[in-house]
Amino acid sequence: FTSTREKVMASTALLERIKQQGDLVRKLKAEKAPKEKALKNGSLDTEEELTILDNYFLDQSYVENFQFSGSDVCLLKYFQGKSVNVENLSNLKRWQKHIEHLSKDKTVTKQKETTIENVLKHFSKELKRPNNTVTKCQNLDEEIAKLKALKLELGDGGGSAGAQGGKLILKTAKGTRDYQPQQMAVREKVFDMIISTFKRHGAETIDTPVFELKDVLTGKYGEDSKLIYDLADQGGEMLALRYDLTVPFARYCAMNKISNIKRYHIAKVYRRDNPSIARGRLREFYQCDFDIAGQYDAMMPDAECVKIVQEILSGINVGKFVVKVNHRMILDGIFEVCGVKADMFRTICSSVDKLDKSPWEEVRKEMVDEKGLDEESADKIGEFVRMSGGEELIEELLKSKLAESKTAKQGLEDMRLLLRYCDIYGCSEVVSFDLSLARGLDYYTGVIYEAVLCGDAKDANGEDITVGSVAGGGRYDGLVGMFDPKKRSVPCVGVSIGIERLFSIMESNMTKQEVKIRTVDTQVFVITAQKNLVEERMKIVGELWGNDIKTEHSYKKNPKMLNQLQYCEENGIPLAVVIGESELEKGVVKLRSIATREEEEVGRGELVAIIRTKLSIKPQLD
Repeated sequence: FTSTREKVMASTALLERIKQQGDLVRKLKAEKAPKEKALKNGSLDTEEELTILDNYFLDQSYVENFQFSGSDVCLLKYFQGKSVNVENLSNLKRWQKHIEHLSKDKTVTKQKETTIENVLKHFSKELKRPNNTVTKCQNLDEEIAKLKALKLELGDGGGSAGAQGGKLILKTAKGTRDYQPQQMAVREKVFDMIISTFKRHGAETIDTPVFELKDVLTGKYGEDSKLIYDLADQGGEMLALRYDLTVPFARYCAMNKISNIKRYHIAKVYRRDNPSIARGRLREFYQCDFDIAGQYDAMMPDAECVKIVQEILSGINVGKFVVKVNHRMILDGIFEVCGVKADMFRTICSSVDKLDKSPWEEVRKEMVDEKGLDEESADKIGEFVRMSGGEELIEELLKSKLAESKTAKQGLEDMRLLLRYCDIYGCSEVVSFDLSLARGLDYYTGVIYEAVLCGDAKDANGEDITVGSVAGGGRYDGLVGMFDPKKRSVPCVGVSIGIERLFSIMESNMTKQEVKIRTVDTQVFVITAQKNLVEERMKIVGELWGNDIKTEHSYKKNPKMLNQLQYCEENGIPLAVVIGESELEKGVVKLRSIATREEEEVGRGELVAIIRTKLSIKPQLD
C-alpha cells in the first residue's frame, strides 16, 4: 500500500511540474510570435507595455544596455511619480531596486538629464533589434526539451527509472564530460606546471563561490550575458553560476577593500554555450587565471601577463602559437575616426570580435544590416581591422588619420611601450599587434590580448584541430569600482588560460603517439613470497608510509608472487620490497628493481634510507 501511495504522489507531483513547464513554454511561444512592440510616447500605463519592458530587462542591466545613465534615473523618477507597481514583474523589479541603490550615491547620479519621451524612443528602437528574438528562441528550445523530458518520464511510470522500458539512460549532461585516470594524470601535470609558473611570478591564490548573486554578473559580459546559467530562486536570492573568474575577483577586491594583490585562481566556470567536445568548448570547464591589481607604471604588469602566456604555452608544448595584442583605446579611436556614434562603440566592437571566426563580409553585414551602421563607416573600419604587424605598424598609424584621435594616440603609445617590454622579456617573437582583436567582454578598458594556435595541430586521422583561442585577457580598470560602494577604482590586468582547449590538443597527441601514462605515483610495492605473511607485509607498508614513501601492497592475504610483480610492471612502479620466511629469520628484505629485475638484500634498519637514495628523495626537514 505504501509503495502504491508513493507512486501516486510522485505521479501527481510530476503532472504539476508538466503543467508549470507547459505554461512556461506557451508564454515563451507567445513572446516569440511576431507582434508590434511599440511603446506610446510619454506613457507606460498599460500592463502590456510594462510586460514588454519587463522582458527587455531580462538580458539588460540598464536602459542603455550595459551602462548606467541618466535614462535610468529618468525612468525611475517616472515610475515613482506615477506610483507604477512592478511587484509581479521580476526583471523590472530587480532593475528598480538596483537603480534606487545607485541613486543614493551622489557621485553616481551626476548623469546627463533626459526626458521620458527620449527613454521610450530608445526602448522602441532597441526592441526592434533581432538579437532579442534569438535569445528567446534559444530559451524556448531549451524549455521545450525540458517539457518533452518530463512527459517521457511520466510515460515511463511517473518518474520510476527513466526512459526506454524502465531502463535508466546513463549519460553526462550536455556540454560536460567525464575524465579517465590517464586523462586526469595529464591534467594534474599541466595544472602543476601552470601553478608553478604563477608562483614563479610571485602570485598567491584565492577561492570564490561557484555561484554569485545574479546582479553581480549581469551587465558585465556584453552580448555574452545570455550565456549565463541562472539558478532558481533560493530563499529570496537571485543567483547564477559564475561565467568567468574575473568578475568574482573584482567583487572580492571591492568587498574586502583590496587595492593591491597578485593572485591566481584555478576553478570551474559555466557557460550556456553551444558545446563542441572535440574543440574543447564545454559548458563546464576550468579556467586558470592570473591577475595583478594595483596602481603601477604603464604596461609593466601588462607585459608580465603576456610573458606568462608565452611561458605556459611553450611549456605545455602544443605547437606554434601567436599572442595577438591590441588596445581598447585604439579600437575606440578607430570607431571615432570612422564616424561611429559613441553609444554604438561596444556593439560594433562585439561584431569586430567575430573576425577570428567569420570573414569580413559577414561581420560587415552584421554591422550594417543588424546594427544599423552606415556602409561608409563599416568600410572604413574594414581597412583598419585587417592590419597587423609590430612596431612598424604603430609608427605607420601614428602618421595616419587615426592619430587625430587623442584616445587612439594614447593607445598607440601604450602599445609601443608594451612591445618594447615584451622584447626585453624575450617573448616578442610570438607577439603580434593585431587590429582585428576586440575581445567582446564589456569590462576591458586598455590592453587586450589573445593567444591562438597556428593551425598545425592534427588529430589521429590527420585532420586539423580547430580550438580557437587558448588564452586571453586584458586590462579592466573600472570593474572593481562597479562593485565598490564609493566607486573607488582599482586598476587590474590579467590573463586566463583556456586549459580545456589545450587538453583537447594534448589528448590527440597522446592518441597518435600511443604514449603509456602512469596514473598512480606509487614508488614501492611490498610483496610476500609465501603464505601467512600479511601482517609482516603490513608492518613494512606502515613504516614506509610513515616516512612519506608512496607505497602499496595487495589486499589479498596470500597473493600469488607473479600477480604482484605484474601489477608493478603494468603500473610503472619502480621498486618492490620482497619478504619471505628466510628474509624474516635473517632480519633482511630483498629490494628489487622492477625494470632490471635485479635484487639486493637490505637490512630492515637500512631499508628507508636505501629506498630514499634509489628514488632520490630528500629526507623531510619537518
